[in-house]
Amino acid sequence: MEENNKIMTLEGVVESVLFSNPENGYIVLDLDVNDDYVTVVGELGNIEEGEVLTVSGEYVRHAKFGMQFRASYCQRKLPATENAILKYLSSGVLKGIGPTLAKRMVDEFGEDTLDVIENSPEELVKVRGITEKKVEEISLEFKRIFGIRALMIFLSQYGIPPSAAVSAWKKWGQYAVEIIKENPYILCGNGIDLPFDKAESMAEKIGFPMDSESRVAAGIIYILTENTYSGHTCLPYDRLKSTAVKFLGISEDLFDRYLESQCYEENLVRYEKGGRSFIYLADYYTAESYIAGRLGVMSSGLKDTGYDYSKLIDIEERAKDITYAEQQRKAISLALSQGFMILTGGPGTGKTTTLKAILSLYEQRGMKVMLAAPTGKAAKRISELTGCEAKTIHRMLEVIFDNNGKPRFKHNDNDPLPCDVMIVDEMSMVDTLLFEALLRALKLSCRLIMVGDSDQLPSVGAGNVLKDMIECGKLPVVQLTEIFRQAQQSCIVTNAHKIVNGIQPDLTRSDSDFFFMQRLDYASASDTVVELVSERLPAAYGYSPSEDIQVLCPSRKGALGVVEMNKTLQMTLNPPEKGKQEVRGIIYNFRCGDKVMQIKNNYDIEWSRNGERGTGIFNGDIGIIIKAVKAESKLFIEFDGRTAEYTYDMLDQLELAYAVSVHKSQGSEFNAVIIPLLGGFEKLYYRNLLYTAVTRAKKLLIIVGSSKAVSTMVANDRRTLRYSCLKDMLDKEI
Repeated sequence: MEENNKIMTLEGVVESVLFSNPENGYIVLDLDVNDDYVTVVGELGNIEEGEVLTVSGEYVRHAKFGMQFRASYCQRKLPATENAILKYLSSGVLKGIGPTLAKRMVDEFGEDTLDVIENSPEELVKVRGITEKKVEEISLEFKRIFGIRALMIFLSQYGIPPSAAVSAWKKWGQYAVEIIKENPYILCGNGIDLPFDKAESMAEKIGFPMDSESRVAAGIIYILTENTYSGHTCLPYDRLKSTAVKFLGISEDLFDRYLESQCYEENLVRYEKGGRSFIYLADYYTAESYIAGRLGVMSSGLKDTGYDYSKLIDIEERAKDITYAEQQRKAISLALSQGFMILTGGPGTGKTTTLKAILSLYEQRGMKVMLAAPTGKAAKRISELTGCEAKTIHRMLEVIFDNNGKPRFKHNDNDPLPCDVMIVDEMSMVDTLLFEALLRALKLSCRLIMVGDSDQLPSVGAGNVLKDMIECGKLPVVQLTEIFRQAQQSCIVTNAHKIVNGIQPDLTRSDSDFFFMQRLDYASASDTVVELVSERLPAAYGYSPSEDIQVLCPSRKGALGVVEMNKTLQMTLNPPEKGKQEVRGIIYNFRCGDKVMQIKNNYDIEWSRNGERGTGIFNGDIGIIIKAVKAESKLFIEFDGRTAEYTYDMLDQLELAYAVSVHKSQGSEFNAVIIPLLGGFEKLYYRNLLYTAVTRAKKLLIIVGSSKAVSTMVANDRRTLRYSCLKDMLDKEI
């Protein structure tokens, strides 16, 4: 689309509504402006045919549908003429009133029809077909609709979107306007989750006190919430205080007073560790304390029986024609005798082989085993490696919705999973809240085997669960360190172990599966990556650019970052063509055939697969666009056989995935991985990020860029600092 960026105002009558999404207020409609129809699009709320609108915005040119008016503001008026009122009521805006009854009402009351419904509903009994009971129903429905409408109009003047108004109405109904006026910051929570700056802007305009507890509490919660996105489950009191005082422009005394009040009301929790106070959001404190308590119970309840399983393991070796190493035998024996263990180790150390033996021996004993992983890719991978069905943790726990429409898990303390053993792979990716939910869904007698590599990057979500469990030193851990002979043939494996131990990898070989291609300027590095993906690897190995090859970038920004590499790769692999449908997003244009990634958990998205239906597409899921409908701004995307529909308002949850960040690649393996490395982002150039990227490659790894950048990353053993008190809680519980 081309835009002329000139803000204009139009007024007219809604002729027809072409598309609307009641959840977020996005709508496409035809507006009759002096007998000239204009297509208007935007988040304007639930609008009906016949309404009079004044809209402000700009004209944009749609490649297929021509000029459209993108509205950023809308003022609504009730229809005033008989024809407009008839059209409005005939549209079905009020339940129980169809075209026939609408015509009778307008014939009876004319231009006063809507005034009668609002102010003198008892007069409606004059209309044939309307009883006293029907009058009451119509009156209540009118108040409900115009309550939402009034709330949308009230909030829109402060730049607050209709989606927030819809949520607020569901929460507080007819009292919403008064409640919000009393405390605009209430919109930051309660399932509405309005960004703090939006509530702050509204509060300033209505003269809300800057030193009120509501504002300070919302500001503190905002700071803590923002820090969860950096992996922190809590913050040190002193750091939180200095940040909040500066951010909110308040005194230290005011901060302390309201912090204590919020802790007293249990919205926040203070935890003492090592002579230092840490402040939690209530959900994260509950999660970490529950994890510590539950693992403490499992540690004491699932004791090592000390039984010698050597003969049983010998039989398994003969049956599988395999010889287990000493640490593998120890892990298998501990899994059988205690049933509570962390199995860790790098690539090529036999974690999967050990896990297959554990699975086999559990099943031989008639125990029901469930196998879980944090992401769809990780679940698919472990299923293929073990031959046993694995599910994502989300899918296993089954997402359902409560009475307020908020997602929760079906399986919990009251409805545990039907298994005797839970095995979780890729534990380094499991965050605090997800691990709490999983533990709550396990029977007290259920065994738990956790498998992961603690040298990989921590979870995308807040917490450092695997690392904290290992470092507390009180849980049974078996670490596999021996690299098996077959794995020693792979330079990917041997170099990965060098990297994690601070030794420079061998970049000179050209006869193995690990290659380095020196490119010392951004243009040639980018060109080389594109050439490898689009031509050289498909020609040499038969690899599919979308299914087999993955570009992994340390950073989102820069010429070799995720965004620019995606745009460059898309232009080569899937360029715009005449007749190829395309939907415009915020950063990218999405086309049929594009490889895309979901970048946030969405429990609401419906999907289908061979007659099976379900909900939920989650952060890190990668799919292919199989259909793009430009006229409706819709995409149909296939995620590992599940087809989901995306509308215009959901596009901000998608990114192109020809290139993804190393963080987003966790839990996945790809036949070929290409890593562009050329410096410029020192904060992101550290050892376990490079180690994680290298270990994503199954058959081929190519680094394109500077050997100096590789050396810098290997030498930098900086670990991402994450504030958490789980390790301390485990020390106290076990």
